[in-house]
Amino acid sequence: MDKRSALVLGGIFGGVFVALFGFLFLSWTVVQGQGRASFGGGRIGVVEVKGPIMESDDAVQQLHDFLEDDGIQAVVVRVDSPGGSVAPSQEIHTEVRRLAEKKHVVVSMGGVAASGGYYLAAPADRIFANPGTLTGSIGVISQLPNVAEITDKLGFKMNVVKSGASKDVGNPFRPFTDADRAVFQSMIDKVYEQFVAAIVEGRKLPEERVRAVADGRVLTGEEAVELGLVDELGNFHDAVRAAADLAGIEGDPHLVYPPEEKVFGIESLLADGARAAVRAGVGELERQVEGAAAGPQLQYLLPGY
Repeated sequence: MDKRSALVLGGIFGGVFVALFGFLFLSWTVVQGQGRASFGGGRIGVVEVKGPIMESDDAVQQLHDFLEDDGIQAVVVRVDSPGGSVAPSQEIHTEVRRLAEKKHVVVSMGGVAASGGYYLAAPADRIFANPGTLTGSIGVISQLPNVAEITDKLGFKMNVVKSGASKDVGNPFRPFTDADRAVFQSMIDKVYEQFVAAIVEGRKLPEERVRAVADGRVLTGEEAVELGLVDELGNFHDAVRAAADLAGIEGDPHLVYPPEEKVFGIESLLADGARAAVRAGVGELERQVEGAAAGPQLQYLLPGY
């Protein structure tokens, strides 16, 4: 091969290498940042809260990341949840409120955004719901199973050694006493007051108006608008448009979703899938055991879940 041919061949391979490297780098950027390095258009972050709210780490981190990203002009929180545990709902609510102090936040409710799902939405600038969205359900619930009669028939007894009268309150292996009920009712009442206060503050409504509907009732989106719990009827795209208007974004905004944790590699996907399946099985077993040991939890939850 002469020198000229070698140079031409080297140029071709060099160009292919540069193009391939550029493609891989661009793909990595898009997957890692889900469009964070956008090309034109105002940027609106999107955080999704779906399913029962049993933990808050992901949603809180995503909201915090958008808070710290100066390129994000507004955030849409898409809620499709019947609610869940009290503390995770409150943690997400706190982060939504913190974000709303600095940037515009609009909530888009899907099929259901009730109880804890409504709680976390309260601090937003605007709340959108569909006419048939199930929302409201402002209240607190704790359900305590009692198997004392069953265990008596089976001849099973639980020996309990405790440091105080209320240490085993709600123990499913003995009758539920008036003292037990008083302890739980006190907790429920206090957490309920926190819920009402959050709605009064977030929606800027008179307290008596909130208490009038804060009896656990489930509302449609249409009813929620009439009561002032929701601002407007509309879908996700209507919420995006409202967020863009609040942020002064002209034209179609660029939606930015939180980055995926994993990229590329069939081997890593298969390995991660196997590990996830094992973790899910072990995690479910741990939850069952911990749930039986820890007893009932307070929940902001839609009736029937």
